[in-house]
Amino acid sequence: MSARSVISLITRIDTWRATHISERMFVLMLAFLVGLLSAVAAYVLHWLINQIVALLTGSFDASSFNLLYLVYPVVGIFITMLFVRYVVKDNISHGITRILYAISQNRSKLKSHNTWTSVVASAITIGFGGSVGAEAPIVLTGSAIGSNLGKLFRMDSHTLMLLVGCGAAGAIAGIFKAPIAGLVFTLEVLMIDLTMASLMPILVSCVTATCFTYIFSGDAALFTFHLDDSWTVERIPACVLLGIFCGMVSLYFIRTMSFCEGLFARLKDYPYVKLMIGGLLLSLLIFLFPSLFGEGYSSIDLLLNGRSEDDWTEILNNSLFAGQEKFLVLYIFLVLLTKVFATSATNGAGGCGGTFAPSLFVGCFSGFLFSRLWNIYEVGVHVPEKNFALMGMAGVMSGVMHAPLTGIFLIAELTGGYSLFLPLMIVSVCSYLTIIIFEPHSIYGARLAKEGKLITHHTDHAVLTLMQLDSVIDRDFLSVAPDTDLAQLVHRISRSKGSIIPVLDAAGNLLGEIDIQKIRHVVFRTELYHHFTAQQLMQQPPAVLADSLPMKEVMKTFDDTHADYLPVLDAEGHLKGYLSRQHVFTQYRRMVADMSED
Repeated sequence: MSARSVISLITRIDTWRATHISERMFVLMLAFLVGLLSAVAAYVLHWLINQIVALLTGSFDASSFNLLYLVYPVVGIFITMLFVRYVVKDNISHGITRILYAISQNRSKLKSHNTWTSVVASAITIGFGGSVGAEAPIVLTGSAIGSNLGKLFRMDSHTLMLLVGCGAAGAIAGIFKAPIAGLVFTLEVLMIDLTMASLMPILVSCVTATCFTYIFSGDAALFTFHLDDSWTVERIPACVLLGIFCGMVSLYFIRTMSFCEGLFARLKDYPYVKLMIGGLLLSLLIFLFPSLFGEGYSSIDLLLNGRSEDDWTEILNNSLFAGQEKFLVLYIFLVLLTKVFATSATNGAGGCGGTFAPSLFVGCFSGFLFSRLWNIYEVGVHVPEKNFALMGMAGVMSGVMHAPLTGIFLIAELTGGYSLFLPLMIVSVCSYLTIIIFEPHSIYGARLAKEGKLITHHTDHAVLTLMQLDSVIDRDFLSVAPDTDLAQLVHRISRSKGSIIPVLDAAGNLLGEIDIQKIRHVVFRTELYHHFTAQQLMQQPPAVLADSLPMKEVMKTFDDTHADYLPVLDAEGHLKGYLSRQHVFTQYRRMVADMSED
Protein backbone atom coordinates (compact mmCIF):
# COMPACT_ATOMS: atom_id res chain seq x y z
CA MET A 1 0.00 0.00 0.00
CA SER A 2 1.46 3.38 -0.99
CA ALA A 3 1.89 6.28 1.40
CA ARG A 4 -0.81 8.21 -0.45
CA SER A 5 -3.26 5.31 -0.01
CA VAL A 6 -2.48 5.13 3.71
CA ILE A 7 -3.04 8.86 4.12
CA SER A 8 -6.31 8.59 2.19
CA LEU A 9 -7.48 5.70 4.38
CA ILE A 10 -6.61 7.57 7.57
CA THR A 11 -8.45 10.65 6.27
CA ARG A 12 -11.59 8.58 5.61
CA ILE A 13 -11.37 6.98 9.06
CA ASP A 14 -10.88 10.38 10.65
CA THR A 15 -13.88 11.79 8.80
CA TRP A 16 -16.05 8.82 9.85
CA ARG A 17 -15.08 8.98 13.51
CA ALA A 18 -15.68 12.78 13.61
CA THR A 19 -19.25 12.05 12.54
CA HIS A 20 -19.99 8.95 14.63
CA ILE A 21 -17.74 9.15 17.74
CA SER A 22 -17.50 12.00 20.22
CA GLU A 23 -14.10 13.59 20.80
CA ARG A 24 -13.95 12.43 24.43
CA MET A 25 -14.83 8.84 23.55
CA PHE A 26 -12.24 8.78 20.79
CA VAL A 27 -9.56 10.01 23.20
CA LEU A 28 -10.48 7.15 25.55
CA MET A 29 -10.13 4.70 22.66
CA LEU A 30 -6.71 6.13 21.82
CA ALA A 31 -5.73 5.89 25.49
CA PHE A 32 -6.64 2.19 25.46
CA LEU A 33 -4.53 1.64 22.34
CA VAL A 34 -1.62 3.60 23.84
CA GLY A 35 -1.77 1.48 27.00
CA LEU A 36 -1.77 -1.75 24.99
CA LEU A 37 1.16 -0.72 22.79
CA SER A 38 3.13 0.54 25.80
CA ALA A 39 2.68 -2.85 27.50
CA VAL A 40 3.85 -4.61 24.34
CA ALA A 41 6.92 -2.35 24.12
CA ALA A 42 7.78 -2.98 27.79
CA TYR A 43 7.41 -6.74 27.38
CA VAL A 44 9.53 -6.81 24.22
CA LEU A 45 12.28 -4.75 25.84
CA HIS A 46 12.53 -6.91 28.95
CA TRP A 47 12.38 -10.09 26.87
CA LEU A 48 15.26 -8.84 24.71
CA ILE A 49 17.32 -7.89 27.78
CA ASN A 50 16.75 -11.26 29.44
CA GLN A 51 17.67 -13.15 26.29
CA ILE A 52 20.91 -11.22 25.84
CA VAL A 53 21.88 -11.60 29.51
CA ALA A 54 21.13 -15.33 29.49
CA LEU A 55 23.18 -15.78 26.33
CA LEU A 56 26.19 -13.86 27.65
CA THR A 57 26.34 -14.78 31.34
CA GLY A 58 24.39 -18.03 31.67
CA SER A 59 27.56 -20.12 32.01
CA PHE A 60 29.37 -17.89 34.54
CA ASP A 61 30.69 -19.53 37.72
CA ALA A 62 29.06 -17.82 40.70
CA SER A 63 31.96 -18.62 43.03
CA SER A 64 34.56 -16.45 41.28
CA PHE A 65 35.00 -13.35 39.17
CA ASN A 66 34.91 -13.46 35.38
CA LEU A 67 37.10 -11.50 32.97
CA LEU A 68 34.29 -11.23 30.44
CA TYR A 69 32.78 -8.58 32.70
CA LEU A 70 35.54 -6.35 31.33
CA VAL A 71 34.53 -6.95 27.74
CA TYR A 72 30.75 -7.20 27.46
CA PRO A 73 29.77 -3.65 28.54
CA VAL A 74 32.19 -2.01 26.11
CA VAL A 75 30.98 -4.19 23.25
CA GLY A 76 27.35 -3.33 24.09
CA ILE A 77 27.99 0.40 24.25
CA PHE A 78 29.98 0.28 21.00
CA ILE A 79 27.13 -1.50 19.18
CA THR A 80 24.63 0.99 20.64
CA MET A 81 26.78 3.93 19.59
CA LEU A 82 26.98 2.63 16.01
CA PHE A 83 23.20 2.04 15.98
CA VAL A 84 22.46 5.57 17.16
CA ARG A 85 25.11 7.19 14.99
CA TYR A 86 24.38 5.46 11.68
CA VAL A 87 20.79 4.19 11.96
CA VAL A 88 18.92 6.55 14.27
CA LYS A 89 21.01 9.64 13.49
CA ASP A 90 19.41 11.47 16.40
CA ASN A 91 19.98 11.88 20.12
CA ILE A 92 17.78 9.45 22.07
CA SER A 93 19.37 9.79 25.51
CA HIS A 94 17.67 11.33 28.56
CA GLY A 95 14.27 9.93 27.60
CA ILE A 96 12.13 11.59 30.27
CA THR A 97 13.88 14.93 29.81
CA ARG A 98 13.05 14.68 26.10
CA ILE A 99 9.40 14.15 26.96
CA LEU A 100 9.40 17.22 29.21
CA TYR A 101 11.05 19.23 26.42
CA ALA A 102 8.51 18.04 23.85
CA ILE A 103 5.62 19.04 26.13
CA SER A 104 6.97 22.49 26.90
CA GLN A 105 8.68 23.46 23.66
CA ASN A 106 7.44 21.28 20.80
CA ARG A 107 3.67 21.10 21.34
CA SER A 108 4.02 17.54 22.70
CA LYS A 109 5.31 16.24 19.36
CA LEU A 110 7.85 13.40 19.52
CA LYS A 111 9.59 11.96 16.50
CA SER A 112 8.19 8.76 15.02
CA HIS A 113 11.46 6.83 15.42
CA ASN A 114 11.15 7.28 19.21
CA THR A 115 8.44 4.59 19.13
CA TRP A 116 11.09 1.88 18.64
CA THR A 117 14.67 3.13 18.61
CA SER A 118 14.98 3.44 22.40
CA VAL A 119 13.79 -0.15 22.80
CA VAL A 120 16.52 -1.49 20.53
CA ALA A 121 19.30 0.74 21.85
CA SER A 122 18.55 0.19 25.55
CA ALA A 123 18.13 -3.59 25.06
CA ILE A 124 21.66 -3.78 23.63
CA THR A 125 23.14 -1.48 26.27
CA ILE A 126 21.53 -3.17 29.29
CA GLY A 127 21.75 -6.71 27.94
CA PHE A 128 25.51 -6.38 27.55
CA GLY A 129 25.82 -5.06 31.09
CA GLY A 130 25.30 -1.30 30.84
CA SER A 131 24.53 -0.07 34.35
CA VAL A 132 21.35 1.83 33.47
CA GLY A 133 17.60 1.25 33.57
CA ALA A 134 15.08 0.30 30.92
CA GLU A 135 12.27 2.43 32.38
CA ALA A 136 13.15 5.83 30.88
CA PRO A 137 13.50 4.38 27.33
CA ILE A 138 10.13 2.65 27.70
CA VAL A 139 8.52 5.82 29.05
CA LEU A 140 9.89 7.69 26.02
CA THR A 141 8.60 4.91 23.76
CA GLY A 142 5.12 4.99 25.32
CA SER A 143 4.96 8.76 25.13
CA ALA A 144 6.12 8.70 21.49
CA ILE A 145 3.38 6.16 20.71
CA GLY A 146 0.79 8.49 22.24
CA SER A 147 2.19 11.55 20.48
CA ASN A 148 2.36 9.93 17.07
CA LEU A 149 -1.12 8.41 17.34
CA GLY A 150 -2.41 11.86 18.20
CA LYS A 151 -0.59 13.40 15.25
CA LEU A 152 -1.95 10.67 12.98
CA PHE A 153 -5.51 11.66 13.82
CA ARG A 154 -4.76 15.40 13.84
CA MET A 155 -5.37 15.96 17.55
CA ASP A 156 -4.78 19.45 18.97
CA SER A 157 -1.75 20.19 21.17
CA HIS A 158 -3.77 19.88 24.39
CA THR A 159 -4.91 16.35 23.46
CA LEU A 160 -1.40 15.47 22.30
CA MET A 161 -0.08 16.41 25.74
CA LEU A 162 -2.70 14.17 27.33
CA LEU A 163 -1.78 11.25 25.04
CA VAL A 164 1.91 11.74 25.85
CA GLY A 165 0.93 11.49 29.50
CA CYS A 166 -1.12 8.36 28.76
CA GLY A 167 1.90 6.77 27.09
CA ALA A 168 4.20 7.57 30.01
CA ALA A 169 1.66 6.41 32.58
CA GLY A 170 0.96 3.23 30.62
CA ALA A 171 4.69 2.50 30.36
CA ILE A 172 5.25 2.83 34.12
CA ALA A 173 2.10 0.87 34.90
CA GLY A 174 3.06 -1.86 32.42
CA ILE A 175 6.69 -2.22 33.49
CA PHE A 176 5.93 -2.45 37.19
CA LYS A 177 2.30 -3.68 37.13
CA ALA A 178 1.53 -0.57 39.15
CA PRO A 179 -1.40 1.44 37.70
CA ILE A 180 -1.60 3.99 40.53
CA ALA A 181 2.13 4.68 40.27
CA GLY A 182 1.70 5.26 36.54
CA LEU A 183 -1.01 7.82 37.24
CA VAL A 184 0.89 9.78 39.88
CA PHE A 185 4.08 9.66 37.79
CA THR A 186 2.40 11.79 35.12
CA LEU A 187 1.31 14.28 37.76
CA GLU A 188 4.59 14.63 39.64
CA VAL A 189 7.24 14.11 36.97
CA LEU A 190 5.59 15.16 33.70
CA MET A 191 3.58 17.90 35.45
CA ILE A 192 0.35 17.04 33.62
CA ASP A 193 -2.51 18.50 35.67
CA LEU A 194 -5.13 16.09 36.91
CA THR A 195 -8.56 17.22 35.70
CA MET A 196 -11.70 15.25 35.03
CA ALA A 197 -10.95 15.30 31.32
CA SER A 198 -7.42 13.92 31.79
CA LEU A 199 -8.13 11.50 34.65
CA MET A 200 -10.09 8.91 32.69
CA PRO A 201 -7.74 8.59 29.66
CA ILE A 202 -4.69 8.21 31.92
CA LEU A 203 -6.48 5.65 34.09
CA VAL A 204 -7.62 3.74 31.01
CA SER A 205 -4.05 3.64 29.73
CA CYS A 206 -2.66 2.53 33.13
CA VAL A 207 -5.23 -0.22 33.67
CA THR A 208 -4.92 -1.46 30.08
CA ALA A 209 -1.11 -1.62 30.24
CA THR A 210 -1.21 -3.40 33.60
CA CYS A 211 -3.78 -5.98 32.49
CA PHE A 212 -1.94 -6.83 29.29
CA THR A 213 1.35 -7.09 31.18
CA TYR A 214 -0.30 -9.66 33.44
CA ILE A 215 -1.44 -11.51 30.32
CA PHE A 216 2.03 -11.41 28.77
CA SER A 217 4.15 -12.25 31.82
CA GLY A 218 1.88 -13.70 34.49
CA ASP A 219 0.93 -12.32 37.88
CA ALA A 220 4.39 -12.36 39.47
CA ALA A 221 5.60 -8.95 40.69
CA LEU A 222 8.86 -7.51 39.37
CA PHE A 223 10.26 -7.87 42.91
CA THR A 224 9.06 -10.36 45.48
CA PHE A 225 8.75 -9.23 49.09
CA HIS A 226 7.29 -10.97 52.12
CA LEU A 227 6.77 -9.00 55.31
CA ASP A 228 8.26 -11.01 58.18
CA ASP A 229 8.42 -8.26 60.79
CA SER A 230 5.51 -5.82 61.11
CA TRP A 231 6.22 -2.13 61.52
CA THR A 232 5.89 -0.62 64.98
CA VAL A 233 5.65 2.95 66.27
CA GLU A 234 9.02 2.60 68.01
CA ARG A 235 10.68 2.63 64.59
CA ILE A 236 9.48 6.14 63.68
CA PRO A 237 12.85 7.78 64.58
CA ALA A 238 14.69 5.24 62.43
CA CYS A 239 12.29 5.91 59.52
CA VAL A 240 12.76 9.67 59.82
CA LEU A 241 16.54 9.33 59.86
CA LEU A 242 16.40 6.90 56.94
CA GLY A 243 14.40 9.49 54.97
CA ILE A 244 17.00 12.18 55.69
CA PHE A 245 19.77 9.75 54.75
CA CYS A 246 17.98 8.92 51.48
CA GLY A 247 17.62 12.63 50.77
CA MET A 248 21.37 13.11 51.15
CA VAL A 249 22.05 10.05 48.99
CA SER A 250 19.69 11.55 46.39
CA LEU A 251 21.67 14.79 46.50
CA TYR A 252 24.89 12.83 45.97
CA PHE A 253 23.22 10.96 43.08
CA ILE A 254 21.99 14.10 41.31
CA ARG A 255 25.13 16.19 41.83
CA THR A 256 27.51 13.39 40.83
CA MET A 257 25.43 12.48 37.80
CA SER A 258 25.36 16.12 36.64
CA PHE A 259 29.11 16.46 37.18
CA CYS A 260 29.91 13.30 35.19
CA GLU A 261 27.52 14.28 32.39
CA GLY A 262 29.27 17.64 32.17
CA LEU A 263 32.64 15.94 31.77
CA PHE A 264 31.39 13.64 29.01
CA ALA A 265 29.59 16.56 27.30
CA ARG A 266 32.96 18.24 26.77
CA LEU A 267 33.97 15.25 24.64
CA LYS A 268 30.88 15.30 22.41
CA ASP A 269 33.03 15.80 19.30
CA TYR A 270 35.19 12.78 20.19
CA PRO A 271 32.82 9.79 20.36
CA TYR A 272 35.54 7.16 20.39
CA VAL A 273 37.39 8.93 23.20
CA LYS A 274 34.14 8.91 25.19
CA LEU A 275 33.70 5.23 24.43
CA MET A 276 37.22 4.44 25.59
CA ILE A 277 36.99 6.44 28.84
CA GLY A 278 33.43 5.46 29.71
CA GLY A 279 33.85 1.85 28.63
CA LEU A 280 37.03 1.34 30.63
CA LEU A 281 35.52 2.94 33.73
CA LEU A 282 32.34 0.87 33.46
CA SER A 283 34.20 -2.38 32.82
CA LEU A 284 36.50 -1.82 35.78
CA LEU A 285 33.59 -1.05 38.10
CA ILE A 286 31.59 -4.08 36.97
CA PHE A 287 34.67 -6.29 37.29
CA LEU A 288 35.13 -5.15 40.89
CA PHE A 289 31.40 -5.06 41.70
CA PRO A 290 29.38 -7.41 39.47
CA SER A 291 26.17 -6.14 41.12
CA LEU A 292 26.56 -3.12 38.82
CA PHE A 293 26.05 -5.35 35.76
CA GLY A 294 22.81 -4.39 33.97
CA GLU A 295 19.77 -3.11 35.84
CA GLY A 296 20.79 -4.82 39.07
CA TYR A 297 17.33 -6.20 39.83
CA SER A 298 18.74 -9.57 40.93
CA SER A 299 20.75 -7.79 43.65
CA ILE A 300 17.63 -5.93 44.79
CA ASP A 301 15.77 -9.24 45.03
CA LEU A 302 18.55 -10.67 47.20
CA LEU A 303 18.39 -7.79 49.67
CA LEU A 304 14.57 -7.78 49.78
CA ASN A 305 14.23 -11.51 50.31
CA GLY A 306 17.24 -12.40 52.41
CA ARG A 307 16.46 -13.95 55.80
CA SER A 308 19.94 -14.65 57.05
CA GLU A 309 23.56 -13.66 56.56
CA ASP A 310 24.07 -16.56 54.16
CA ASP A 311 21.32 -15.23 51.89
CA TRP A 312 22.68 -11.68 51.82
CA THR A 313 26.27 -12.73 51.20
CA GLU A 314 25.15 -14.18 47.87
CA ILE A 315 25.37 -10.60 46.61
CA LEU A 316 29.16 -10.98 46.81
CA ASN A 317 29.13 -13.77 44.20
CA ASN A 318 31.25 -13.31 41.08
CA SER A 319 33.24 -10.57 42.81
CA LEU A 320 36.68 -10.46 44.42
CA PHE A 321 34.81 -10.50 47.75
CA ALA A 322 33.02 -13.80 47.02
CA GLY A 323 32.50 -15.84 50.19
CA GLN A 324 33.97 -13.09 52.42
CA GLU A 325 31.02 -12.41 54.75
CA LYS A 326 32.96 -9.84 56.78
CA PHE A 327 33.17 -7.53 53.74
CA LEU A 328 29.39 -7.36 53.16
CA VAL A 329 28.88 -3.86 54.63
CA LEU A 330 31.95 -2.51 52.83
CA TYR A 331 30.79 -4.04 49.56
CA ILE A 332 27.28 -2.56 49.93
CA PHE A 333 28.78 0.87 50.66
CA LEU A 334 31.16 0.77 47.69
CA VAL A 335 28.44 -0.38 45.30
CA LEU A 336 26.18 2.44 46.53
CA LEU A 337 28.92 5.00 45.85
CA THR A 338 29.97 3.66 42.45
CA LYS A 339 26.55 2.97 40.92
CA VAL A 340 26.16 6.60 39.84
CA PHE A 341 29.59 6.52 38.15
CA ALA A 342 28.68 3.29 36.37
CA THR A 343 25.40 4.80 35.15
CA SER A 344 27.10 8.02 34.01
CA ALA A 345 29.85 6.06 32.25
CA THR A 346 27.29 3.93 30.42
CA ASN A 347 25.34 6.86 29.03
CA GLY A 348 28.38 9.10 28.63
CA ALA A 349 30.24 6.51 26.57
CA GLY A 350 27.36 6.21 24.10
CA GLY A 351 24.94 3.78 25.74
CA CYS A 352 21.20 4.27 26.09
CA GLY A 353 19.33 3.96 29.38
CA GLY A 354 17.72 5.84 32.22
CA THR A 355 18.24 6.66 35.88
CA PHE A 356 14.92 5.22 37.06
CA ALA A 357 16.25 1.73 37.85
CA PRO A 358 19.57 3.06 39.22
CA SER A 359 17.63 5.17 41.74
CA LEU A 360 15.75 2.05 42.87
CA PHE A 361 19.03 0.15 43.07
CA VAL A 362 20.81 2.85 45.07
CA GLY A 363 17.77 3.21 47.32
CA CYS A 364 17.68 -0.49 48.13
CA PHE A 365 21.38 -0.55 48.97
CA SER A 366 21.02 2.66 51.00
CA GLY A 367 18.18 1.26 53.09
CA PHE A 368 20.04 -1.97 53.72
CA LEU A 369 23.27 -0.16 54.64
CA PHE A 370 21.46 2.23 56.99
CA SER A 371 19.61 -0.57 58.81
CA ARG A 372 22.68 -2.81 59.04
CA LEU A 373 24.76 -0.01 60.62
CA TRP A 374 21.83 0.92 62.87
CA ASN A 375 21.70 -2.65 64.18
CA ILE A 376 25.47 -3.09 64.43
CA TYR A 377 25.87 0.00 66.60
CA GLU A 378 22.53 -0.58 68.40
CA VAL A 379 21.40 3.01 67.93
CA GLY A 380 17.82 2.13 68.88
CA VAL A 381 15.33 -0.68 68.60
CA HIS A 382 16.27 -3.41 66.16
CA VAL A 383 15.09 -2.78 62.60
CA PRO A 384 14.62 -5.44 59.89
CA GLU A 385 17.12 -4.91 57.06
CA LYS A 386 14.82 -6.15 54.29
CA ASN A 387 12.03 -3.76 55.32
CA PHE A 388 14.39 -0.83 55.36
CA ALA A 389 15.88 -1.86 52.01
CA LEU A 390 12.35 -1.60 50.62
CA MET A 391 11.73 1.78 52.24
CA GLY A 392 15.09 3.01 50.96
CA MET A 393 13.94 2.35 47.41
CA ALA A 394 10.98 4.69 47.94
CA GLY A 395 13.17 7.26 49.69
CA VAL A 396 15.86 7.64 47.03
CA MET A 397 13.36 7.52 44.18
CA SER A 398 11.35 10.28 45.88
CA GLY A 399 14.46 12.39 46.28
CA VAL A 400 16.00 11.87 42.84
CA MET A 401 12.72 12.31 40.96
CA HIS A 402 11.17 14.85 43.38
CA ALA A 403 8.16 12.56 43.36
CA PRO A 404 7.19 11.29 46.83
CA LEU A 405 3.79 9.96 45.72
CA THR A 406 5.39 7.99 42.90
CA GLY A 407 7.92 6.53 45.32
CA ILE A 408 5.25 5.55 47.84
CA PHE A 409 2.77 3.97 45.44
CA LEU A 410 5.33 2.39 43.15
CA ILE A 411 7.12 0.52 45.91
CA ALA A 412 3.84 -0.45 47.59
CA GLU A 413 2.38 -1.79 44.33
CA LEU A 414 5.65 -3.22 43.08
CA THR A 415 6.24 -5.47 46.06
CA GLY A 416 2.81 -5.78 47.61
CA GLY A 417 4.28 -4.00 50.62
CA TYR A 418 1.07 -2.21 51.59
CA SER A 419 1.61 -3.20 55.23
CA LEU A 420 4.51 -0.73 55.23
CA PHE A 421 2.50 2.10 53.72
CA LEU A 422 2.95 4.48 56.67
CA PRO A 423 6.73 4.05 56.97
CA LEU A 424 7.00 4.35 53.17
CA MET A 425 5.23 7.70 53.48
CA ILE A 426 7.48 8.85 56.33
CA VAL A 427 10.68 7.94 54.48
CA SER A 428 9.55 9.39 51.13
CA VAL A 429 8.35 12.68 52.60
CA CYS A 430 11.47 13.14 54.74
CA SER A 431 13.69 12.38 51.74
CA TYR A 432 11.81 14.88 49.57
CA LEU A 433 11.89 17.60 52.24
CA THR A 434 15.64 17.05 52.59
CA ILE A 435 16.48 17.17 48.88
CA ILE A 436 14.46 20.31 48.05
CA ILE A 437 16.63 22.28 50.45
CA PHE A 438 19.53 21.75 48.05
CA GLU A 439 17.93 20.92 44.67
CA PRO A 440 14.67 22.64 43.64
CA HIS A 441 14.21 20.40 40.57
CA SER A 442 14.36 16.70 39.85
CA ILE A 443 17.17 15.04 37.93
CA TYR A 444 14.90 15.11 34.86
CA GLY A 445 13.78 18.72 35.14
CA ALA A 446 17.02 20.39 36.22
CA ARG A 447 18.39 20.68 32.67
CA LEU A 448 15.21 22.34 31.35
CA ALA A 449 14.71 24.49 34.45
CA LYS A 450 18.08 26.16 33.83
CA GLU A 451 16.78 27.19 30.40
CA GLY A 452 13.35 28.25 31.67
CA LYS A 453 11.67 25.48 29.67
CA LEU A 454 10.25 23.34 32.45
CA ILE A 455 6.49 23.16 32.96
CA THR A 456 5.30 23.18 36.56
CA HIS A 457 1.90 22.99 38.25
CA HIS A 458 2.02 26.76 38.69
CA THR A 459 -0.57 27.84 36.09
CA ASP A 460 1.04 31.20 35.26
CA HIS A 461 4.49 29.65 34.81
CA ALA A 462 3.07 26.69 32.87
CA VAL A 463 1.24 28.95 30.41
CA LEU A 464 4.31 31.10 29.83
CA THR A 465 6.44 27.98 29.29
CA LEU A 466 3.97 26.53 26.80
CA MET A 467 3.60 29.83 24.95
CA GLN A 468 6.05 29.96 22.06
CA LEU A 469 7.67 33.32 21.41
CA ASP A 470 7.81 32.56 17.71
CA SER A 471 4.01 32.16 17.58
CA VAL A 472 3.25 35.68 18.85
CA ILE A 473 5.76 37.65 16.76
CA ASP A 474 4.16 40.09 14.31
CA ARG A 475 6.20 39.81 11.12
CA ASP A 476 3.98 42.13 9.09
CA PHE A 477 6.01 45.32 9.40
CA LEU A 478 7.26 47.98 6.99
CA SER A 479 10.83 49.17 7.50
CA VAL A 480 12.78 52.12 6.18
CA ALA A 481 16.45 52.83 5.50
CA PRO A 482 18.27 55.41 7.65
CA ASP A 483 18.52 57.91 4.74
CA THR A 484 14.79 57.82 3.95
CA ASP A 485 13.49 61.41 3.98
CA LEU A 486 10.31 62.49 5.75
CA ALA A 487 8.26 62.57 2.54
CA GLN A 488 8.97 58.92 1.82
CA LEU A 489 8.50 58.11 5.49
CA VAL A 490 5.00 59.61 5.50
CA HIS A 491 4.15 57.46 2.49
CA ARG A 492 5.36 54.35 4.35
CA ILE A 493 3.37 55.37 7.42
CA SER A 494 0.17 55.54 5.36
CA ARG A 495 0.67 51.88 4.38
CA SER A 496 1.77 50.62 7.78
CA LYS A 497 -0.62 48.74 10.08
CA GLY A 498 1.42 49.36 13.21
CA SER A 499 2.54 52.36 15.18
CA ILE A 500 6.27 51.54 15.00
CA ILE A 501 8.46 51.87 11.91
CA PRO A 502 11.83 50.07 12.28
CA VAL A 503 14.94 51.60 10.71
CA LEU A 504 17.18 48.91 9.19
CA ASP A 505 20.53 48.98 7.46
CA ALA A 506 21.21 47.12 4.23
CA ALA A 507 21.96 43.87 6.12
CA GLY A 508 18.65 43.94 7.96
CA ASN A 509 20.12 44.98 11.30
CA LEU A 510 17.99 47.19 13.55
CA LEU A 511 19.42 50.70 13.91
CA GLY A 512 16.46 52.25 15.70
CA GLU A 513 12.72 52.74 15.43
CA ILE A 514 10.29 55.54 14.74
CA ASP A 515 7.21 55.86 16.94
CA ILE A 516 4.53 57.40 14.75
CA GLN A 517 2.86 58.99 17.78
CA LYS A 518 6.04 60.89 18.64
CA ILE A 519 6.56 62.53 15.22
CA ARG A 520 3.03 63.86 14.72
CA HIS A 521 4.37 67.42 15.09
CA VAL A 522 6.32 67.11 11.82
CA VAL A 523 4.43 64.65 9.62
CA PHE A 524 1.85 67.28 8.62
CA ARG A 525 4.37 70.00 7.83
CA THR A 526 5.10 69.50 4.14
CA GLU A 527 7.81 72.17 4.11
CA LEU A 528 9.93 69.85 6.31
CA TYR A 529 9.53 66.74 4.16
CA HIS A 530 13.01 67.04 2.65
CA HIS A 531 14.74 68.36 5.77
CA PHE A 532 14.47 65.31 7.99
CA THR A 533 15.59 61.73 7.50
CA ALA A 534 14.63 58.54 9.32
CA GLN A 535 17.97 58.46 11.09
CA GLN A 536 17.25 61.90 12.60
CA LEU A 537 13.76 60.92 13.75
CA MET A 538 14.48 57.42 15.08
CA GLN A 539 15.01 56.44 18.70
CA GLN A 540 16.47 53.39 20.36
CA PRO A 541 13.88 50.84 21.49
CA PRO A 542 13.35 50.47 25.27
CA ALA A 543 14.70 46.93 25.01
CA VAL A 544 15.52 44.29 22.42
CA LEU A 545 14.31 40.67 22.66
CA ALA A 546 16.27 37.66 21.43
CA ASP A 547 14.14 35.08 19.62
CA SER A 548 15.44 32.40 22.02
CA LEU A 549 14.32 34.25 25.16
CA PRO A 550 11.86 32.38 27.42
CA MET A 551 8.42 33.97 27.67
CA LYS A 552 8.90 34.51 31.40
CA GLU A 553 11.83 36.82 30.62
CA VAL A 554 9.83 38.47 27.82
CA MET A 555 7.02 39.37 30.23
CA LYS A 556 9.53 40.67 32.78
CA THR A 557 11.05 42.90 30.08
CA PHE A 558 7.63 44.32 29.22
CA ASP A 559 7.00 45.01 32.92
CA ASP A 560 10.39 46.66 33.39
CA THR A 561 10.18 48.89 30.29
CA HIS A 562 6.39 49.56 30.23
CA ALA A 563 6.67 49.29 26.45
CA ASP A 564 3.74 48.40 24.19
CA TYR A 565 5.94 47.02 21.40
CA LEU A 566 9.39 45.45 21.49
CA PRO A 567 11.56 44.27 18.57
CA VAL A 568 12.65 40.63 18.29
CA LEU A 569 16.06 39.83 16.78
CA ASP A 570 17.44 36.50 15.59
CA ALA A 571 20.85 35.09 16.49
CA GLU A 572 22.53 37.19 13.76
CA GLY A 573 20.93 40.42 15.00
CA HIS A 574 18.42 40.68 12.15
CA LEU A 575 14.93 41.96 12.91
CA LYS A 576 12.35 39.14 12.91
CA GLY A 577 9.37 41.26 13.88
CA TYR A 578 7.66 42.97 16.77
CA LEU A 579 6.01 41.71 19.91
CA SER A 580 2.88 43.48 21.08
CA ARG A 581 2.09 43.51 24.79
CA GLN A 582 -1.62 43.38 23.97
CA HIS A 583 -1.18 40.41 21.62
CA VAL A 584 0.85 38.50 24.21
CA PHE A 585 -1.75 39.08 26.93
CA THR A 586 -4.58 38.06 24.59
CA GLN A 587 -2.77 34.80 23.79
CA TYR A 588 -2.03 34.29 27.49
CA ARG A 589 -5.70 34.70 28.48
CA ARG A 590 -6.77 32.31 25.73
CA MET A 591 -4.32 29.63 26.91
CA VAL A 592 -5.39 30.04 30.55
CA ALA A 593 -9.01 29.62 29.45
CA ASP A 594 -8.12 26.48 27.47
CA MET A 595 -6.30 24.98 30.46
CA SER A 596 -9.29 25.76 32.70
CA GLU A 597 -11.96 24.33 30.40
CA ASP A 598 -11.61 20.88 31.90
